[in-house]
Amino acid sequence: MSTAGEATIKDQVREFIREELATAKGITSFGDDESLMENGVIDSLGIFRLVTFLEENFGVKVGDEEINAENLQSVSMIEQLVIRKGKK
Repeated sequence: MSTAGEATIKDQVREFIREELATAKGITSFGDDESLMENGVIDSLGIFRLVTFLEENFGVKVGDEEINAENLQSVSMIEQLVIRKGKK
């Protein structure tokens, strides 16, 4: 198990989604490329919690136009969004 300092963006995103969103819905596992919305892991409230988490933990600003099913579809897509935003 890696320490918080060593955790990758993907690890941190996956852990947040698992602990804060999925477990409450009885979902115990999901793949990094699995559609979180289609599988019911993330709903509209979950999206806002996720965006807040990304902004607070990675120092990125996610614009309203970026909050969409494509960018937030899976752990892998969320990681790519953070990486893109972090380079600006």
